[in-house]
Amino acid sequence: MTYPSSSPKVRIEFVALLAACALFLSTVEYLIPKPVPFMRIGLANLPLIIGLGLLTKREYILLALLKVLGQGLITGTIFSYIILFSIAGTFASTLLMYIVYRFFKQWVSLIGVSIAGAMASNVAQLTLSQYLLFGAAAKLIAPPFLVVGLISSIILGVFAQQFEQNSAWYRSLRKGSL
Repeated sequence: MTYPSSSPKVRIEFVALLAACALFLSTVEYLIPKPVPFMRIGLANLPLIIGLGLLTKREYILLALLKVLGQGLITGTIFSYIILFSIAGTFASTLLMYIVYRFFKQWVSLIGVSIAGAMASNVAQLTLSQYLLFGAAAKLIAPPFLVVGLISSIILGVFAQQFEQNSAWYRSLRKGSL
């Protein structure tokens, strides 16, 4: 894999650009009503999916951290229990998407990567909701939660796949002209 080669300052600025995109998408997503406070469709994960082919491991983790902190600030949940769901979901999905992309990308498209990330996020959040909020009743929200996660992750994965295949900007970044 070729990573964009440039100065560390430019690379950090690129991570900041992706984080800003994630925060914009998080703001848009915040406007969509949610039946459960931590249930989101995952728009803010799009920069994470796209960043898989462009960022180093450290940069990718930094992007995930900036996404979580930014979302917490934007939504006003940074000092509430909701941030725990964001942290658990983001880092579970980030870890699994990174592993699937790095080791299985010859067999799995970005759609599959997105689905894996969404399911990891959903399972982490459902597990947390069982212990913090709902107890055994968490199993009642699991089916719609997982279905929404599956559908939204397929849509995000298709978008990311199309972007990767058709964007001249993305291709130039992959070739190292960042």
